[in-house]
Amino acid sequence: MAGKELTSVSRVLEESVPGKQVTIAHVIASPVPEVYEHLGINAVGAIGILTLSPFETAIIAADIAAKAADVGVGFLDRFTGTVIIAGDVQSVEMALTSVCRTLEMVLGFAVTTVTRT
Repeated sequence: MAGKELTSVSRVLEESVPGKQVTIAHVIASPVPEVYEHLGINAVGAIGILTLSPFETAIIAADIAAKAADVGVGFLDRFTGTVIIAGDVQSVEMALTSVCRTLEMVLGFAVTTVTRT
């Protein structure tokens, strides 16, 4: 074709293939009241946050946490893999540690260290 340039077009397909992992396990020891307000949960001491993949693992993690310590499940999203628990600091930390240990030892997950602020 005279006078016309042919242009090459590249297409990239991206696909998310989640591994079996706990990416965040964090304790907020003394949240400001606004955090509770925005989450829509009662201020009971500490907040624990988990992010997991595959996302459905959030259901398993919430169950493990609630059975391991005196915590309440404030939020669970099986579409993003997010779990938020609340209770006193020691219970929240124990619950997150139990979740990480169980997912690692029983289900072969890669887990992160439980952190705290």
